[in-house]
Amino acid sequence: MSHKDVGGRRLNLRVALGRTLHVLPLIWSGAAGALALCAALWLMPVFWNPEGWMRGIWALAVAASTLGAVGALARLSISDDLAEARALGLGPMGLQGNLPEARLLGAALLCLLFLAMIVSILALVVLAIFGMAELNVPAIQARDWAAVGEPWKLAVLTVLGIGAVAIPLLLVVRLSLFAPATLGRRQMVSLNSMGIAYGSFWPLLAGLIVTALPQIVLLTLTGNGVLSGKAGDIAAALVLVAVQLPLTIGFLGAAYRQLEYWSPEETKR
Repeated sequence: MSHKDVGGRRLNLRVALGRTLHVLPLIWSGAAGALALCAALWLMPVFWNPEGWMRGIWALAVAASTLGAVGALARLSISDDLAEARALGLGPMGLQGNLPEARLLGAALLCLLFLAMIVSILALVVLAIFGMAELNVPAIQARDWAAVGEPWKLAVLTVLGIGAVAIPLLLVVRLSLFAPATLGRRQMVSLNSMGIAYGSFWPLLAGLIVTALPQIVLLTLTGNGVLSGKAGDIAAALVLVAVQLPLTIGFLGAAYRQLEYWSPEETKR
């Protein structure tokens, strides 16, 4: 498949969500060890709070185990069976740490750096324009919105604020396929992952929201005081590692399988 075919590809959300549910058993079985290790490390502060230099070691161990788990989940999410995932470098029980994980880390850091730059620029622009608008600060503090400023200024600032939130959201969704793309292409894919997601922002966003339902439910229960203390911390770690991470990566892998337009033959041309 050639690069020119990318414009005609659109994500079928129903098919992607169906594929996500279908691949979950493979993900849980193939990455059981990685998920168990990741959950154990995330749960450690609940039972033993590391202090001093031990906290730094714990943080590095959590980061490394999470990276390994994401790598295992991404391989499984774009594969039809364990054999195919192992051909992509999946280790026993999902425990591996080699060159693909280094590529995954590099891609993640590049995406984060790019997003940080965009957010910083947007923040500076927004602050500058808000400063030039000369709004009535005492009226804002008193929540007297009628006296804050002229209506046209408020309208412009509202549009500006919406744009400042929408642009990072657009970029995050467009970059979300970097992990399965990096493992699938066997090379570091960071900003060019936006090309894979081209034209599929809304179904990708909808799918990410749907697959985030377990975390949304957990946050709702925590916010209402149903889950608190150690029980809440344990539930949060287990839901994040055992449910939310596989669901999200599973969906992104399913989306990647639909949207990918690159093939190994292209590198030979």
